[in-house]
Amino acid sequence: MKHFVLSLVMMIMGLAAHAQVVGKMFPAMEAESVEDKKVKLPDDVKGKYTLLGLAYSKKSEDELNSWFQPVFEKFIQKTNGLMSGFGYDVNVYFVPMFTGVNAAATGTAKRKALKNIDPQLLPYILFYRGELKPYKEALDFEKKDIPYFFVLDETGKIVYATSGKFSTTKLDKVEEVIE
Repeated sequence: MKHFVLSLVMMIMGLAAHAQVVGKMFPAMEAESVEDKKVKLPDDVKGKYTLLGLAYSKKSEDELNSWFQPVFEKFIQKTNGLMSGFGYDVNVYFVPMFTGVNAAATGTAKRKALKNIDPQLLPYILFYRGELKPYKEALDFEKKDIPYFFVLDETGKIVYATSGKFSTTKLDKVEEVIE
């Protein structure tokens, strides 16, 4: 019983942390693609809904990767046949964050991505190199070992936040917010 209560309290605290960022503007971030094209978030994605996944440790990056295929299939992949008119017009970016001493590894990570990641997914991966503190504070990054996901509206305001490994329930909630 004690473990159940503790789990419940931790879950409520996690939801409260996510609730604190909903309604805020996503903080300015400059990231780059594997081809070194600069993307300024949220400025360059304004005008349509955007799903951002951010990770700032190796373990959280592994969990971020668990979202790639389901998000690709749901929001990016173009459907054919009868379902061809039912795609989403949404920006999607997965952003591994390289900060502190790890910032030097950005180039290596890009080369690994080019070699190991499905070429169809590469345009949706951005690399951030720089300070972590402003994002930790603005986005309530409490645990470094999990990825954080944010749905931004057309203006760059956070309308939904979640974190952790992929689950169908989380993806369904993201889809509900985007529709």
